[in-house]
Amino acid sequence: MNKPVPFFLKPVGKDYLWGGNRLKDDFGKSINMKPLAESWECSTHPDGISVVGSGIYKGRPLDEVLKYHPEYIGSHPKSHKNLPQGQLPILIKLIDAKKDLSIQVHPDDEYAQKYEHGQLGKTEMWYVLDADRNTKLIYGLKKEVSRERLQNSIISGTFDKFLRYVPVQKNDVFCVESGTIHAIGAGALIAEIQENSNLTYRLYDYNRTDESGNQRELHIEKGLDVANLKLNEEPKQPIRTLKYQPGYASELLCRCRYFQVERILLNTERNRDMILFSATETSFLVLLCIEGCGVMFFEEDHIEKAFPIFKGDCIFVPSGSIEFKIHGKLQILKTCC
Repeated sequence: MNKPVPFFLKPVGKDYLWGGNRLKDDFGKSINMKPLAESWECSTHPDGISVVGSGIYKGRPLDEVLKYHPEYIGSHPKSHKNLPQGQLPILIKLIDAKKDLSIQVHPDDEYAQKYEHGQLGKTEMWYVLDADRNTKLIYGLKKEVSRERLQNSIISGTFDKFLRYVPVQKNDVFCVESGTIHAIGAGALIAEIQENSNLTYRLYDYNRTDESGNQRELHIEKGLDVANLKLNEEPKQPIRTLKYQPGYASELLCRCRYFQVERILLNTERNRDMILFSATETSFLVLLCIEGCGVMFFEEDHIEKAFPIFKGDCIFVPSGSIEFKIHGKLQILKTCC
């Protein structure tokens, strides 16, 4: 049996009212939406399913391919926990916050399974691709507060006095556990790796209205059910160590119970030995190009094939894939379970 080969993915767009145009301008996303707030780069979630962009399954929804080839996901227990066939445990997005996102919180797996029809909760990681000079994030609470007092502050519009605002800059990393009250601030361009979930409980949305003049739904009761109301320590940037090898360097950005993310800085301009990749039998890989460009090479049916990689491209590497090479000068976020 031939080993599977990596393939490109085509994203699904979201036109939330806080989005901008940078995913088109900076990442070449040809999605006919204005604004374009998010591109779901690797997703099997029913709210936005990526489409295979190359290979024998080109044009097919990713979840359909994974139902037909469940071995592509891998054997690791995290790859199958509480998920129907064809579903990945993760979802990867690009986010362009031209305006502030709503102040929100996500449930954990236990709450979501009990009260949201067996869905997954949501722990997520943000990697800051770019940020304006004064951009801030909301990350938890700066003081412990009772549920009643916090609820009253939301209703009265004095919610922000409890919130911890954190300045951000390009290349920052934030791991946001379920239950953490949070928001991405205006001016941030983010790569988000998260559990395969679209459960968001909005606590406050600045009284904004959509094109029809309607305010977006809030979920204050559920949000307070799951929110961590204790003091949250100011998030500190994790200690990151670049490991150098001929032609590339790599660093671990985040390792949690749901996923692992590395940043790979690849430069083979002065190195003729192209960098080898492959996925193990236990987990698939997802490669998201966040800077630069290059070429991916692999051999299929004794024929060498070459595919250009550009900033914004997303590649799915099935578990147990063939070895393949990448040549060029680019940065990649590499995600596995």
